Amino acid sequence: MTWATIRATGLVIMLSTAPARAAEQLLGRWLLVSQQIGGQKTEVDELTLRIVMRGQTLEFGYSVPVNNIQFVSLRFAARPDGTEADVTNANGQKIGTAKVTKASASQYRIVIQGQNKPTASGTMTVSADGKILTWESESKPPGQSAVTRMVQIFSRQ
Repeated sequence: MTWATIRATGLVIMLSTAPARAAEQLLGRWLLVSQQIGGQKTEVDELTLRIVMRGQTLEFGYSVPVNNIQFVSLRFAARPDGTEADVTNANGQKIGTAKVTKASASQYRIVIQGQNKPTASGTMTVSADGKILTWESESKPPGQSAVTRMVQIFSRQ
């Protein structure tokens, strides 16, 4: 095999994988613009959600501004096949688990749970124009039967 053939094969591989990454609509930096809890619109504090792909893993990082610096308050990295992954706080301590499953090109199902914390399950959906991310979830506090529905709307930054 000649070097030209090896380079051409490498180029074909790179080009064939590039569209798959570019098509991952969920990736990006998202700013929370509104939320409803239990059907009631609530005020929102500034919250940024960054989603990046590292290999086969989606990395989610939630951050808030502290003295004009984005402080990551919660993060998890999960394969989009439903495999359980650790959720950690700002100190890197495990506070729960997350499972992410890709439902379609623009929608993911996510379950986040932790000890003595409500289990939240729902979907993240990217709008057709790729500018809005909607996180619809239901949560149930441990030991309670009441379910709370939450809808958060993020805008791509």
